[in-house]
Amino acid sequence: MASETPGAVAAAGGTAAAVSGPSRGSGTGGGRPGAGRGAAGSRAAAVRARGLSLRGARGWVFRDVDLDVPAGGLAAVSGIAGSGRTALLLALGGRMKPTGGTGGVGGVPLDDLRAVQRIAALGIVPGVTGLDPALTVREHVREALALHEGILGRFRGRDARMRAALDRAGLDADPRTLAGDLDPDEAQLLGAALALVGEPRLLLLDDVDEGLPPDRQRALWRRLRAIADSGVTVIATCHDPAPAEGIAQTVRLP
Repeated sequence: MASETPGAVAAAGGTAAAVSGPSRGSGTGGGRPGAGRGAAGSRAAAVRARGLSLRGARGWVFRDVDLDVPAGGLAAVSGIAGSGRTALLLALGGRMKPTGGTGGVGGVPLDDLRAVQRIAALGIVPGVTGLDPALTVREHVREALALHEGILGRFRGRDARMRAALDRAGLDADPRTLAGDLDPDEAQLLGAALALVGEPRLLLLDDVDEGLPPDRQRALWRRLRAIADSGVTVIATCHDPAPAEGIAQTVRLP
């Protein structure tokens, strides 16, 4: 594969981001049905940043970003192409080191890359993590479980744990389905399921609305809300934050 699967990763200018206050939706259509906000608060990591910036060889990638996402929160980060959405995700996940400002995940400073990587997981981030179109849903999840538990790990009950991972993400696809045959929202949920195998405190997803009509975008945001309610903070980038209104906190990059 050109990039690692999410389960294997355990990789222009602007001004201050505009943030609308957190809106906790009820969460439907995915995640663990019985998991509530008490569970989310026990494991999930709060994410905070002040003036977070990244400057590259060609100038600012993103600049002066302020974030305040509570533990168990869901945030939708939007911005035009070139606004640094993906780079911001990678910085929050400990895969890129910010060059300015301050920030932390669960109290761990963002400049401590290894420590942040231990508690933050990437779903699908094009060019960094991705799905193998020739592998089935089942094969992806089994690979993620093997990487997390060890090749000679707990084979007993692994199918049940595979089903639990898919259920937590709210993915209803047949496990025999090839990843290349999944719809865009199903692929995003599979990426989330793989990342969640490692029980991260922060889940990061990129361009979750790509290729989806507004009604399916909103349904996906509801599923991400349910995932957050299961005990993990979720930050996802998107082109259009409107379908996430009332479900997620929105953060706009210029």
